[in-house]
Amino acid sequence: MKFVAFCTAALTTATSVVAVQAAEWNFALTPPLESHYGAAATTFAEQMAELSGGDITVNVKAGGVLGGEREMLEGMQIGTIELGISSTGPIGNFIPETYALDFPFLFDSYESARAVLDGEIGQELLDKFSDVGLVGLAWGENGFRNITSSRGPISSPADVEGLKIRTMENEVHLDAFSEMGAAPTPMSWTEVITSLQQGTIDAQENPIPIIVANNLWEVQPYASMTQHVYSPAVIVMSQITWDGLSEEQQGWVREAAKAAAAADRAVVDQNEADGVAMMRENGMEVVEDVDKEAFAAAVQPTYDKLAEEYGVADLVDRIRAAQE
Repeated sequence: MKFVAFCTAALTTATSVVAVQAAEWNFALTPPLESHYGAAATTFAEQMAELSGGDITVNVKAGGVLGGEREMLEGMQIGTIELGISSTGPIGNFIPETYALDFPFLFDSYESARAVLDGEIGQELLDKFSDVGLVGLAWGENGFRNITSSRGPISSPADVEGLKIRTMENEVHLDAFSEMGAAPTPMSWTEVITSLQQGTIDAQENPIPIIVANNLWEVQPYASMTQHVYSPAVIVMSQITWDGLSEEQQGWVREAAKAAAAADRAVVDQNEADGVAMMRENGMEVVEDVDKEAFAAAVQPTYDKLAEEYGVADLVDRIRAAQE
């Protein structure tokens, strides 16, 4: 009888271990599946299936079906969403230090931006996610942001005077566009296409991958390559989910996130190479001759006001120095 009891207990324990190891997670994103974010999430899911021997299934929830980026982050904080990829737009509301990344004309190129985020500064910022119930895993990107409009082409700050433009829910971006003379409107991405169609807003600003993935030429006839802000993206996990993993499983997650970030950047590179031609082929008037010096001068007051207010002036200086 003792032997039977021991075997039963051992079998129960073994079954429990398998139950703990097997998991099904949701990976949330707001753009369509056929996007750079979708490439990141799909790659993550494939990597986790391989690394876990099929024990961990990752369901990609694209198109904002689990909410906008703020809702995604809040869901991860309470454990109702396991994973997501988000722009830095709403993250400053959780981690003020990330506001440093959102200042206009801060990064010189894709190469320098990626080097900064993959280095010491990027890791310092990822480490801060644990202060708010999140785990920052890896930096992907959206790319350099550009303006699309229904009102007309844009080549200088004078062209955005009074422009009703959707921005992310980010105080740095809002202030910068206000300094340019625009009328910025913070809005979740899930509302943008409808607002453009209805004329509630005149314009939006996003990197080429978002413009292409959402076929914005269907609602916006003009695109201006202002490249006013480099927009990172971050792959994030719920701290609650993370804490339930073994050290080995956490290692798998980090490995999968690294591969996902690389997949995201590869799509951005391809979109940057092909995107302008694609926009023109679909009828957009694309302005590439933009007075970036005038735009940079127009937004300097944003640096003067907000870098100190958010306590990121030193970090902004470090980012600039890292690119010299």
